[in-house]
Amino acid sequence: MSIRPATGEDIPAIADALAEAFAHDPPMMWFTPGEEGRKERLRPYFRSLLGRLHMPYGEVWMSEDPVGAAAWVPPGSWPYTTWQRRGVIPTEIRTFARHPLRVMRGVEAIERNHPKQRHWYLEYIGVERSGHGRGTGSALLRPMLERCDAEGEPAFLNAGSPRSQALYARHGFEVTEEFRLPDDGPPLWRMWRNPR
Repeated sequence: MSIRPATGEDIPAIADALAEAFAHDPPMMWFTPGEEGRKERLRPYFRSLLGRLHMPYGEVWMSEDPVGAAAWVPPGSWPYTTWQRRGVIPTEIRTFARHPLRVMRGVEAIERNHPKQRHWYLEYIGVERSGHGRGTGSALLRPMLERCDAEGEPAFLNAGSPRSQALYARHGFEVTEEFRLPDDGPPLWRMWRNPR
């Protein structure tokens, strides 16, 4: 399976894959409850996020068959500044405007205990549904985890399902905390990986 750094030309395909993957993700479903057409609403969100934040300021790795991507934030760069996020904010508002208070409370819960020490942060990883169970997620993780090991940097993420938690555990991540989104929302697991 070929894994490579993504380019601007890859954004439409990657955004489609991430929208498909996250349309059924429990936390994303909580952020956009009862939403028909969730995938269509998420597609421009991921296009904006990738093109205006992760590619200019982070690292994005992709697979082509099946299409998938992993978007990483470098050590010391999270959270992105308001200036860096300025082009993404209008799309975020359009994507999540139907439930603004819910979204603000959910983001606050996710960010509450984000680690302060240096680390690479895996904000998003996803694969189109036809690629599930084929090792694509592991392949997408590999380049950056090898870099973390070579540079002596830890990695952090928030797992949104038991299935994803198990994938990350196979790659050396350990749960540091389980928490729930507000209003009986789904659980998430903060996971940390020390370099090997």
